[in-house]
Amino acid sequence: MTDRSPAPGVIFLGGLGRSGTTLLERLLGESPGVTALGEVAHLWARGVLAGEPCGCGAGFAACDFWRRVGERAFGGWSPMLAERVLGLRDRVDRTRRIPRMGHRDLDEYVRAYRRVYTAAASVAGSRLVIDSSKHASLAWCLAAGGVDVHVVQVVRDPRAVAHSWRRGVERPEDGRPMTRWGPIRTSLHWTAQNLALDLLARRGVPLTRVRYEDLLADPRATLTGLASRLGLDPVFPHLDGSLATLGPAHTASGNPMRFTIGPVRLIRDDAWNTGLPRRHRALVAALTKPLMRRYGYRPGGAGSGDLNGGVPMRGGEEAA
Repeated sequence: MTDRSPAPGVIFLGGLGRSGTTLLERLLGESPGVTALGEVAHLWARGVLAGEPCGCGAGFAACDFWRRVGERAFGGWSPMLAERVLGLRDRVDRTRRIPRMGHRDLDEYVRAYRRVYTAAASVAGSRLVIDSSKHASLAWCLAAGGVDVHVVQVVRDPRAVAHSWRRGVERPEDGRPMTRWGPIRTSLHWTAQNLALDLLARRGVPLTRVRYEDLLADPRATLTGLASRLGLDPVFPHLDGSLATLGPAHTASGNPMRFTIGPVRLIRDDAWNTGLPRRHRALVAALTKPLMRRYGYRPGGAGSGDLNGGVPMRGGEEAA
């Protein structure tokens, strides 16, 4: 049995990992009528096949929310389904296919995501869902497949991102170390992901850019501005200055913060200023300089400025 409810609007958080997407998702997910799903791109392998825990703490198979979503969307989860979607992803959802996203399997691939979004919104009683998968190629697939998607591009100073990617962090799901990248690889991926999202906006897909630094400098103002563009209720009772109170969320995958429940102090992490070696800072700045300036960062100093912070980008229009 599949869900025949109307498809909800999708808020897709895009950008390179370690840029603050999980934090933003958790904050937006507390809004009325919104359901945060985590990184749906990883639901198939980490949730269905590996049985990793939901953000609520229960194993994927034991989570009542995801059990009901699977029943509504596909008549239940199965390894065969997950492997089919993963096979489609390998053929369709590839960065190299941007901007020509027209594979013959695109419709089937996007249909699987649409069913998940629709079922999740129906189970939660919400009109909007958040997918924090981040991958620009998936955002392109969803848009090409006709999903009602509004992309929120989350950017952070690439030097801070590079510092985060080089740190050793254990995955709370299994204790294994999370992937680590060097400064060159981080710079190339940061540039590729953000360029692809910029190009998506030029193709007419609604896109709003939010900087991590702006979000942490003034959470309420940033969230209020974003809410007005996404059609959300601009009231955030869970936010008190720099203190946010988070409830449980049924996120399928994502940063370890997805498991956090209770009060969270919103403090900007600028550890890269002292923790990232000077030569790495210079290398990252050199490799990402054009986009750094475009997004309001100074290659020679700490990230600052207001250029494009939270400005909506729509097809062919340049933010000012």
